[in-house]
Amino acid sequence: MGIIFKRLQEQRRFNQVLAGPRQTGKTTIALQIQEQIGMPVHFTSADEPALKDNAWIEQQWQAARMRTGTGKALLILDEIQKVPAWSESVKRLWDQDTREKRNIYLLLLGSSPLLMQGGLTESPAGRFELVHIHHWSFAEMHQAFGWSPEQFIFYGGYPGAAALIDDHQRWKNFILDSLIETSISRDIFLMTRVDKPALLWRLFELGCHYSGQILSYPKMPGQ
Repeated sequence: MGIIFKRLQEQRRFNQVLAGPRQTGKTTIALQIQEQIGMPVHFTSADEPALKDNAWIEQQWQAARMRTGTGKALLILDEIQKVPAWSESVKRLWDQDTREKRNIYLLLLGSSPLLMQGGLTESPAGRFELVHIHHWSFAEMHQAFGWSPEQFIFYGGYPGAAALIDDHQRWKNFILDSLIETSISRDIFLMTRVDKPALLWRLFELGCHYSGQILSYPKMPGQ
C-alpha cells in the first residue's frame, strides 16, 4: 500500500498488479487504499458466476472515466486473472488514456500466479509494476495476533484464519472452503479442462495423506 501512496504523492499515474495466494490480504489492502486515497474510486471484481471478457474490462474502465470530475480516479479490478488475455485490453486502454491525458490510476488484483501469467499476452514493460503479496511472516503474525512460533508453524500465515484458531473445526472449515475449494474449483478448472473433477479431488486428498512422502504412480491406483 505504501508504494501506491508514494506514487500518488509524486503525482505519477500508476498501474499496479498485486498478485499472490488467496487470503493473504490483497482485497483488504485495496479497500484500505479506497478509504484513504482521497480520489473517486471504482471497485469491482471478476469473481462472479458469469464469465467475463475484454468487454467487461472496457465497461469498468468507462465507469472509472466517468468519475474523473476532479481530474483523476482510481480503478480497482479484483480477480483480474479470470478475464482471458486481460493485459491486451489494459494495455490498449492505458495507452489511450495516456494519449488523451486522462488520469486513470489502476490497481489490479490476482490470486492465481499461473492464470495471471497466462493473461500477460502483451508485454507489461513500462506499464505494469508487479507487486507480490506473500503469506504473512511469523514476525507479522506475532505482531498482529501475538502468535507463538508453534502456532505459526501449525496454522500458517493466513491472517483471515487467525480469529478462528480457538475453534479448530471452524478453522478447518475456513481452510477447506476459502483456500482449497476456491483454488481447485475456481483456479485449476479455469486453467485446463478436467473431465473427472471428483477424481482430481481424490488425487488431492491422497496427496495430503502422503504429505512429505514419495507417492509413486503404482500406489495411486491402488488407493
